[in-house]
Amino acid sequence: MILMEYLLAVNLIGFVLMGVDKKRARKKEWRIPEKMLFLCAAIGGCFGCWGGMYFFRHKTKHWYFVLGMPLLSFAWLALLLWLWQQGWHLPVL
Repeated sequence: MILMEYLLAVNLIGFVLMGVDKKRARKKEWRIPEKMLFLCAAIGGCFGCWGGMYFFRHKTKHWYFVLGMPLLSFAWLALLLWLWQQGWHLPVL
């Protein structure tokens, strides 16, 4: 249960970070470093970051985001499937 709550929280944070960075980009303000966006994705927020990319139309012209976010998402999906096969039963929302 803790894993699902963690993943929900970090994905929400990733989605919000994409929106905040897009808003700051439009206003020519201080931006969230790309390393921070990828760090959030790497620790489990990849689905939220990937969704935020397309919802806010942000970072969609950068090849490393267009390829990196789906790759991180598939890696996390593979990890979750592996955990499920090992006996970890994740609750379904």
